[in-house]
Amino acid sequence: MKQTMLQEKYPVYVAEIDKSETSCQNVDEVVSYLKDKIATNPKVQFIGVFDHYAHTRRIEGEINPDIKAAVDVIFCFGFALPNPQVLAVRPRSIGVADMGSKFVVSFMEAPMQPANEAMEAWAKGLRNKT
Repeated sequence: MKQTMLQEKYPVYVAEIDKSETSCQNVDEVVSYLKDKIATNPKVQFIGVFDHYAHTRRIEGEINPDIKAAVDVIFCFGFALPNPQVLAVRPRSIGVADMGSKFVVSFMEAPMQPANEAMEAWAKGLRNKT
C-alpha cells in the first residue's frame, strides 16, 4: 500500500493489485470480499455499494478509458460520536477500480487508527495468491 496526498490535501491509501495476485477477477468479486470483511467486524456497519462508473456514464461525465468498472463500498466504523463534527468524515468508503489487468483499491485516511488498520488489512488481503 502506498500513502499519498490526492490533490495535495486528501490523505489516501492506494493498493494496485494485479489480477494474477488475487482470486478476485472482477469488481463484483472484490465487493463480495469486502462485504465479508465488513460483516465479520461487529463495529462496522455495511451501508451499500455505489456504482460510480454507471453514474458517471449516465450523466455523460468523463471516464478514463483505462477504467473498466469503478465502485465505492460504503460502510461506517461506529466507535464513538464525540461531537457532531465527526459526522463530516463518516461514513467511510473503499474505492475499487478495474483497470483491465489490475485493480486499484483506495480509501481516504480515517481519523482513527483502528479503522485505517482494518481497511489496510482488507486491501492487502486481496493479494491471496502466492
